[in-house]
Amino acid sequence: MPINRNVLVLAVAILCVAVGALGYKVYEKNREPKGVQLNIGAGGISVEKK
Repeated sequence: MPINRNVLVLAVAILCVAVGALGYKVYEKNREPKGVQLNIGAGGISVEKK
């Protein structure tokens, strides 16, 4: 019986790592960039600090 429990624990650990990696990827994709944003348009140049 201990072999089955070890396999279950391993499966849960792999699932947790996969969910954590996916969550971090979504976080990085939706995160606002840091720094300075320059916009050049009809109204001139605007600088926005992020």
